[in-house]
Amino acid sequence: MRFAHASAVAIAVALLIPVVHAQDADRKVAGGGITAKGWQGRVDTGNKQGLTINDSKFAPEGSGFHISTGAAGIYWNPANTAKGDYTVKATFKEPKQTINHPHPYGVFIAGKNLDSDKPSYLYCVAYRDGTYIVRQFTDGQVSTIMKKTPHAAIDKATGPEDDVTQEVGWTVKGQKADCTVNGQVVHSIDRGDPAGTVKLDTTDGITGIRLSHNSDVSVPNFTLSK
Repeated sequence: MRFAHASAVAIAVALLIPVVHAQDADRKVAGGGITAKGWQGRVDTGNKQGLTINDSKFAPEGSGFHISTGAAGIYWNPANTAKGDYTVKATFKEPKQTINHPHPYGVFIAGKNLDSDKPSYLYCVAYRDGTYIVRQFTDGQVSTIMKKTPHAAIDKATGPEDDVTQEVGWTVKGQKADCTVNGQVVHSIDRGDPAGTVKLDTTDGITGIRLSHNSDVSVPNFTLSK
């Protein structure tokens, strides 16, 4: 009886322990490199497999792009440099998920020194599980502004076979910057708030695309407007 009781307790305890998915290794994408005219990219420094931007693929597709990543990184065209008030946004179409956890993608603003080991930029990205995060790189050091948080505006897959579409962007007016997903504001920052989590002197700078590792998305449009 004691053995049966102990086994029952062990099973009950095991059921309470959350399942932690193993981190999938960064893949190396065949035929990698950036072939979209005017665009550049850089993977995060220190990725475990030691991959470069040429181990990911950023290629033209219709009027937009198709992106398959190895390591997490950013992509930008210097022509998309913003100043003052502006709106930047991109649409991401993600097919069925082949990994056991979602990979985020979105848009960054205020980019500078992007091709160095100490880039600075602010990004907002969405996940297919209906959540988003906001993070900031400052001279190569990353900090989380908003942890992974659910929002009803985000297209949420019901299973791995589902396609999802997210329009992710930033609208900057004065000292305020709003991250939007599918037309709704999911997070706002105010550079004038001394108690704010974002330490950003200006939102001027290069805008572009941020993707997690092992992502596969079509980006039919990327726009920057006043």
